[in-house]
Amino acid sequence: MRKKLLSIVGLCALCFAGCGNDCDPKLDAVKRGIDHARYQLSQAAAEFDSLPGFPRSLMPKFRVVDAYDWTSGFFPGSLWLAYDLTGDETLRAEAEKYTARLDSIQYYRGTHDLGFMIFCSFGQQQRLLGDAASADVIVEAARSLSSRCNDRIGLIRSWDFGEWNYPVIIDNMMNLEMLFWASKHTGDPVYRDIAVRHADLTLRNHFRDDASSYHVVSYNNDGTVESRGTFQGYADSSAWARGQAWGLYGYTMCYRETGDEKYLAQAGRIADLVMNHPRTPEDRIPYWDYDAPQIPDAPRDASAAAVFASALFELSTLVDDGQKYFDYAETLLMNLSSDDYLAAKGTNGGFVLMHSVGHWPATSEIDTPLNYADYYYLEAIARYLKLRGVDPRTL
Repeated sequence: MRKKLLSIVGLCALCFAGCGNDCDPKLDAVKRGIDHARYQLSQAAAEFDSLPGFPRSLMPKFRVVDAYDWTSGFFPGSLWLAYDLTGDETLRAEAEKYTARLDSIQYYRGTHDLGFMIFCSFGQQQRLLGDAASADVIVEAARSLSSRCNDRIGLIRSWDFGEWNYPVIIDNMMNLEMLFWASKHTGDPVYRDIAVRHADLTLRNHFRDDASSYHVVSYNNDGTVESRGTFQGYADSSAWARGQAWGLYGYTMCYRETGDEKYLAQAGRIADLVMNHPRTPEDRIPYWDYDAPQIPDAPRDASAAAVFASALFELSTLVDDGQKYFDYAETLLMNLSSDDYLAAKGTNGGFVLMHSVGHWPATSEIDTPLNYADYYYLEAIARYLKLRGVDPRTL
């Protein structure tokens, strides 16, 4: 049974009763983050208006991707989140425009990343506008994603390249939320059933005894494990930071959607691993891999920190001892909102956060902004303010 929401809002209200936002440095930091995001995203949207794609990163020049790139949904999603936080109608118009560019992706069956691509864009649009057209797109995308599930193996296939027989990556946990939504919206349990089976088998096969996750697990045709390893992490045995974040976020979401205690337990185990890891730096923004040999000089990954923060804010509402998760996530959010990670206006190519790592083994997107770091940073802000009982538009 789901635990009752912690009285975090009440505690915060007592702490700041009679004070107001003007004397709360944490709200000031978040307000600054929102203000910077509003400016940066508006500038980027205008600059890329004439281009057919979406800004993804700097390498060191702009990396612009088409609708079929796994990150294509994050820029329109960030625009929607920024609109929700500010009420800026210009941001809404840009969000609608960039989201529309993804319409055809609902029919694409060549990727497992449809949740990232469609639910972060059309999903945000549907949440904020409640429009039937967006809902139809999401359901069609869920149908396309479901086509990648082999009934005998029981998991959604991640990639169609490489020498693996049937690769499944931990990132795929993030695409299950769209399936849960589609079942609730349509009343058809098929999407939920696929999501639950995928989550169960990932829980069984992807994690080590210390709750750290492999990046890639490949399956034989009979459903047995072919191999466990990595593609973006330092080594097969290492704990790739963003992979741990995907797992934490995914199992927190799965508990929200199902009430299954084993998902909550796993989310708690991953959270405890992250929060108590001996190779976590002082500001808690993780190195790109917890086992990177260059530590303490290894690059940080703000994208992993942003995903951690957003997931931990939600996890804090689901357990009796959630204050520890809230406090850790708040520290992450404050540090991401500092000059060390939050880009100055007019810099960083229009991206909001600095210092993320995309794919170290391929020497791709190292110490650079990434559009998904921005997305989860803004989502973390929204969740934080909701827990604080603060209307972001009054900041």
